[in-house]
Amino acid sequence: MDTFLHQVLSGLATGGIYASIALALVMIYQATHHMNFAQGELAMFSTYIAWTLIDAGMPYWLAFVATLILSFIAGVLIERIIVRPIENSPVLTVVTVFVGLLFILNSMAGFIYGYTIKSFPSPFPSDAWYGSSYMSPHEVGMIVVTLAMLALVYLFFRFTPLGLAMRAAAQNPISSRLVGIRVGWMLALGWGLAGTIGAVAGMMAAPIVYLDPTMMDGVLLYGFAAALLGGINNPWGAATGGFLVGVLENLAGAYVVGTEIKLSVALVIIVGVLLLRPSGLFGRALVTRV
Repeated sequence: MDTFLHQVLSGLATGGIYASIALALVMIYQATHHMNFAQGELAMFSTYIAWTLIDAGMPYWLAFVATLILSFIAGVLIERIIVRPIENSPVLTVVTVFVGLLFILNSMAGFIYGYTIKSFPSPFPSDAWYGSSYMSPHEVGMIVVTLAMLALVYLFFRFTPLGLAMRAAAQNPISSRLVGIRVGWMLALGWGLAGTIGAVAGMMAAPIVYLDPTMMDGVLLYGFAAALLGGINNPWGAATGGFLVGVLENLAGAYVVGTEIKLSVALVIIVGVLLLRPSGLFGRALVTRV
């Protein structure tokens, strides 16, 4: 029973990372109706920026905030410079650009920082009082940081004029333009926010998976599974799906398929959801009259 409880709680901790990536994916999907295949690489590159700042002597939390700001700016620039010119292009063109961005960021990280695995510090002391035999202090901290981030995002979109404008621009850009909302900039800010959320996921994951250019490959796959499981058109459903996927991954790895091939759990979830419930557990099926 203790082992089972440990797997569940540890799964919730890693599920927080998947929830962050899933939320970033859904935000961009709602704005563009495309999946950003480079989301994991953006998070990885942001984590390298944080590592550079910390290695230069900057305190962790100051480097954390600085990285979030830089990631937000990078997300806005990517939308304005790369995504905006192809927004009306065929789907294949958009997918090709996103995949190309993935390889460009991966190659840049390898060229600048090398492919040697680096350790990334955890902001949570290993002997902190909130650690236990079931969850390490870093796992507890990951859950707290993720929940705090999700709460801030919810409050932003629910109660601030800018958040409401961004929601309106993503859901109905034509009507939004008619009431004076600058849809283009709202979408750019959405990309910036997605970059910030991805950076949080990367910095929380790095102390566990270590830092290298491929660190987010598996995390991105689980993030896709979480977004589909919760609902690709429901941000909070996708975040909930992240925690569910984290628990399912740990339990399947411990009791079903083994840790060596537990990445296949994400693929099974993706295929199963697409076959049985394409709208996800909390998403809504869109019906169009033709």
